[in-house]
Amino acid sequence: MFISSAFAQGAPAAAGGDMSSSFMSLLPLVLMFVVLYFVMIRPQMKRQKEHRAMIEALAKGDEVATSGGLLGRVTKLGDSYLGVEVAPGVEVQVQRTAVVQVLPKGSIK
Repeated sequence: MFISSAFAQGAPAAAGGDMSSSFMSLLPLVLMFVVLYFVMIRPQMKRQKEHRAMIEALAKGDEVATSGGLLGRVTKLGDSYLGVEVAPGVEVQVQRTAVVQVLPKGSIK
């Protein structure tokens, strides 16, 4: 009455090596990777390239903002470190990669 009859299912047909069906099963995965590339990976690579170009173009006298929130004027340039004057007579050293933005001249008073 409450129990339904169970029937055995037939064995699935053996895959005949149909190339189009195997390609169609991989198509969603390929499409997801293409979308991921154009939405996430490519813009990130572009941003890194722009940041690298900005860091290489730093010169003495540039006004910069660091990732820690410091604003200052570049006074010394090194291979991996910068001297940044944050106040008259106060200079700190920061890594070049810590610079997130070059400010327009005259931004810091």
